[in-house]
Amino acid sequence: MTTYEQLDAWIDAHFDEQLRFLQELIRVPTDTPPGNNAPHAERTAELLQGFGFAAEKHAVPQAEVQAAGLQSITNLVVRRKYGEGRTVLLNAHGDVVPPGEGWTKDPYGGEIKDGKIYGRAAAVSKCDFSTYTFAVRALEAVAKPTQGSVELLFTYDEEFGGEVGPAWLLHHKIIHPDLMVAAGFSYQVVTAHNGCLQMEVTVHGKMAHAAIPASGVDALQAANAILTALYQQNTLYKSITSQVAGITHPYLNIGTIEGGTNTNVVPGRVSFKLDRRMIPEENPTEVEAVLRQLIADAAASLPGITVDVKRILLARALQPLPGNRPLVEAIQKHGEQVFGEPIPAVGTPLYTDVRLFCEAGIPGVVYGAGPRTVLESHAKRADERLDLEDLRRATKVMARTLCDLLA
Repeated sequence: MTTYEQLDAWIDAHFDEQLRFLQELIRVPTDTPPGNNAPHAERTAELLQGFGFAAEKHAVPQAEVQAAGLQSITNLVVRRKYGEGRTVLLNAHGDVVPPGEGWTKDPYGGEIKDGKIYGRAAAVSKCDFSTYTFAVRALEAVAKPTQGSVELLFTYDEEFGGEVGPAWLLHHKIIHPDLMVAAGFSYQVVTAHNGCLQMEVTVHGKMAHAAIPASGVDALQAANAILTALYQQNTLYKSITSQVAGITHPYLNIGTIEGGTNTNVVPGRVSFKLDRRMIPEENPTEVEAVLRQLIADAAASLPGITVDVKRILLARALQPLPGNRPLVEAIQKHGEQVFGEPIPAVGTPLYTDVRLFCEAGIPGVVYGAGPRTVLESHAKRADERLDLEDLRRATKVMARTLCDLLA
């Protein structure tokens, strides 16, 4: 048997153990918000210790965690040094959006049925805690590398922009790998992705009794005018086309809106949060300036209305670095061999923490266990699931890739 075949065989022999590991990870909730995610890190470290992997626990100071809108964050780093040479870091995030409604399975059950595992984060991205962990275990058991290092990085704030996860660790020089891979799906290797700007817009009017509405200034009516102006932008965005395969055009979404005090009261305050996805070719500073001006112009025609605009997230687009070629080539080669079809290098409309590494000069790509599309995975929807064969095969691809990179 070749070394690659031996890696595959080890993963097959230990796949039941890998599934039990993933089930345990799913069973500890990491809903973000509220983002009380340190308990999951503690449980993960305990499970890793069972494999002989000592995890460094990097607890972020409470003031910084709260400033990021979260409750508790402990980042985990597992360092496996084999000798001199490059360090390859594998990063998956454990934070997830709350389950929401409509589930037919327990979102924290890790139930396996008809060849799939169900649960919140089964596909995004606790699955890749297991993909990466068992790829490294297979590598050490079979290939026994003598050069380079692998680092496992498990973080818990990707949903909030990565500022107290990878960004914090990079800033404090706790990590600085030569190459990195972040959690993704199995049928493509992602080399570029959209950026994301999120802002909170608060519209101030004057509260009044609904029986005498003229004595007030309706903040909701004003918000409606501003929202109409914003939504009209989506029509314009369709004419802006990205040159990156897998990415189409910019778009804008209003995710939440709240305000008012009672049915019989003219609302004096309304706030909403918007999400503006930016294609790699766009300049984030210009995008934000245009949106702020659009909001200001819409409000200027409304007597008695004032507006506050606050940026709550800026995630820059992932621009591929030339140094990512060894990653792309190894994943494509082994992906095609294991999955039996070409693995294209593409962009994605999602945003990820990989951008933080590339901004620090560290080449990275997105690859892990998952289906062809986010829609298939039910990520951020009810009954999130992962095909077990995708998990098995992605683990093989990653083990083989590490074998090549550390040769």
